[in-house]
Amino acid sequence: MTLAQQTYVPDDNFEQALINLNYDNVMNDSVATSSIDTLQILSIFGQNISSLVGIQDFINLRVLRCSNNQLSDIDLSSNILLRQLYCGGNQLSELDVSTNNSLTILRCGNNPIISLDLSNTMQLIQLFSRNGALTELNIKNGNNIILDSLYVTGNPNLSCIEVNNINYFNNNFSIANSNIDSQQYFSNSCSATAIQEHATNKELLKVTDLLGRETKQTNQPLFYIYDDGTVEKRIVIE
Repeated sequence: MTLAQQTYVPDDNFEQALINLNYDNVMNDSVATSSIDTLQILSIFGQNISSLVGIQDFINLRVLRCSNNQLSDIDLSSNILLRQLYCGGNQLSELDVSTNNSLTILRCGNNPIISLDLSNTMQLIQLFSRNGALTELNIKNGNNIILDSLYVTGNPNLSCIEVNNINYFNNNFSIANSNIDSQQYFSNSCSATAIQEHATNKELLKVTDLLGRETKQTNQPLFYIYDDGTVEKRIVIE
């Protein structure tokens, strides 16, 4: 007699979620691999899950929605077909998507992620990583012009965002449209030297109000536009 292959699922809340979705039928820290290895979409958000051990056997997974649990880490290195990842509202301090080359949508905001390297995600079209602890963000994947949504506001420790095409980002993602924070800018290189040069060499071209009119008035939101394409939002109180 040959026993069916089992996938180890130690987190009871994760296994209960699979039971609720009819991919398992008994709480025993395991699930039949054959019931999950062809699954393409998994939605398990808001179910107090703290570990996704077992996700490695979901080898055909295309969409994973696991937002709003207590996850502190997640290993998606075996999920190479993954295209959409929704993991916001957890406790992730790091997120490795270096093997997820097919990723098109990443929503990972409200996590204490410090560094996010998306240089291998050549199919990326949406990135939402708001309200976090980012200090490094690399979107230099060689195919930036297909990115149509970018929101990284609420990351006060992030300044330099590494990209391929600075002009594309400056023309499509701005402070005025709440895509980026006032201290953030786009660069081909976010080395310490490059950041220092950016801070010292840019020159102010003009100051405009919310309607885009040049002004010298204060006590209102103003946009400071520099010669390198960056824009800073300020309120000067006098």
